[in-house]
Amino acid sequence: MTTADMAGMPIRPSALGRYEDWPAYAARKHFAAGSPSAQQLVDTLGVPPTAPVPKYRVDTETKHDGVITTGLSWQLGFGPRTSAWFVRPTGITDPLPGILALHCHGGIKSHGAERLVLLPGDEGNDAGATTPVGFGPVPAQLREELYGGRPMATWLAQQGFAVLAHDAFMWGSRGFGLEDQPWRTARAINGQQALWREAGVEPSSADLYNAAAADHEETVAKAATLLGTSIAGTVAHDDLAALAVLASLPGVDPERLGCTGFSGGGGRAMVLAALSPLIRSYVVTCMMTTFASLLPAYLDAHSWLLHSPGLSKLGDWPDLVVRSTAGAVLVQYALADQLFPEAGMRDADAHLSQRMPAGRYTGSFWPGPHVFSTAMQEEAATFLSSTLQANEAPGFPSTDPARTAL
Repeated sequence: MTTADMAGMPIRPSALGRYEDWPAYAARKHFAAGSPSAQQLVDTLGVPPTAPVPKYRVDTETKHDGVITTGLSWQLGFGPRTSAWFVRPTGITDPLPGILALHCHGGIKSHGAERLVLLPGDEGNDAGATTPVGFGPVPAQLREELYGGRPMATWLAQQGFAVLAHDAFMWGSRGFGLEDQPWRTARAINGQQALWREAGVEPSSADLYNAAAADHEETVAKAATLLGTSIAGTVAHDDLAALAVLASLPGVDPERLGCTGFSGGGGRAMVLAALSPLIRSYVVTCMMTTFASLLPAYLDAHSWLLHSPGLSKLGDWPDLVVRSTAGAVLVQYALADQLFPEAGMRDADAHLSQRMPAGRYTGSFWPGPHVFSTAMQEEAATFLSSTLQANEAPGFPSTDPARTAL
């Protein structure tokens, strides 16, 4: 086909809106890990390099509900600027243990870490908690259905932690620009809009974006593969940068750092703890199984955060925990989790119990579906407090009657 023949053809929109600089950045050498085991994982996931400590900017600061909430932002080597919230209790001057709170996937990319943070004006129903990219308040049902209605990062700060929650690659401020949609994504959205019209639903701008972003995630995974990275590896890049920021913040004890995450955030916690020796203890909630248990019925229940090409060559999903140098890990399982079969969770628990040194691994099984309930959050906070307060990080023997026997 000649140039003249092509002149009348429509121009394909960019599939990397707001991320046109990602290919050049991904072409650089990988992140330099501190151990051969961590480097093997870096190279498998294709984790891009990070700045030692990204230079952050303070955008807002308020005192409310017994905490100080500081809005931060920083520019990474590619893509849009990252928004984050640093929350710590008022009236405490001694350095506090730092927690990186990792937001879930949730099928909602219009909003990132602010789902974990109570902002002034929320008034209990999320009014006024607007995303930096203009999609309005955090959907009230998001916190209610997944976090028991609790803004977890703010609550953790009220328990005596210094907490940083940031938008990860693909979410919130780090989302892709989908105003001019790639053709494949546009076709999917046209079909969804037809279904909405038939049902009499008037979608919000956030609804439209989330529907587009759900389809676009597969396009992002294709791009990552072409660039020698992965979605999980690029998200890990953002998480490593945020961990470096947390360690540098005033009032944070860099020797007492942990992380916690629910669902996709739990997967992020596992990868981060396997990559960074800064993590001393961490919590994984509703994100543990074996690869075999996902076949054949559970493949479509998960995003590309779980399905990283080549990862199975390094072992099973629980082996990410085994790779970590953290002194203690708590894995919380939900027995009625609709995303993981119970047999897979039981097998993962047995695998970890056999492979992990005594006292380093604790598994807890809870009744209920795929949620991070307030009772589970309280167990997580107690675990993090006990393992980050002392010089040694002991295991956490729980006797919570709300849990089923292991």
